[in-house]
Amino acid sequence: MSYGKLYLIPTPLGEGNPADVLPAPVLELLPSLQCFVVEEVRTARRFLSQAGLKGHIEGLEFHQLNEHTPPAQVEEYLQLFNGGRSVGLLSEAGLPAVADPGSLLVALCHRHGIEVVPLVGPSSLMLALMSSGLNGQSFAFVGYIPAKADERRNALKALEKRSATALQTQILIETPYRNDALLADMLQCLGPGTRLCIAANLTCPDAFIRTRTVAQWKAAPVSIGKRPCVFLLLA
Repeated sequence: MSYGKLYLIPTPLGEGNPADVLPAPVLELLPSLQCFVVEEVRTARRFLSQAGLKGHIEGLEFHQLNEHTPPAQVEEYLQLFNGGRSVGLLSEAGLPAVADPGSLLVALCHRHGIEVVPLVGPSSLMLALMSSGLNGQSFAFVGYIPAKADERRNALKALEKRSATALQTQILIETPYRNDALLADMLQCLGPGTRLCIAANLTCPDAFIRTRTVAQWKAAPVSIGKRPCVFLLLA
């Protein structure tokens, strides 16, 4: 069986011109693809239109892959590569397959010997780390921590302890509508000297990036709201 390639296509982290954050070779590749596996079809169509495919969207083929997609359906996506056809993978924002269900498609391709081609684009995690001033040599991305208040506070204390023991930056994210609840628990549970970076709306005109101690955040609190945000802590 002859298979095409899987292209991992980054998308902007917020609204704006894709050319401001994506290299020209990524944008130049898009017109050559007719089939896309996407986290959300409406978002993907809007991105591709802004990226130069306006007027050609109706001729494209979209298949959805998100947290609700059953494993059996992901397996069926193998046929998309038949006959040497290449496929593009799109996340809602940023890099596909990083804290993203698209990793299931990447794993499928590796199992069947399909070439996976990662393309250059914005990573909120790396952008946040490089702009935090925290330890960029030893760090861990822990993803989402528990949503329930008691479990979340226990998780934060455990992360702080791990950070102090290993001198390691801990990176976490949250569903935007829980940002302020997470920040409130951080200020309540973490030690006053622990450094905390809040990096919201990265690459956007209103990007907010600040690193302060917990004591300093308490003295001058902020509201993040529903902006996409990365949190980093170093005890």
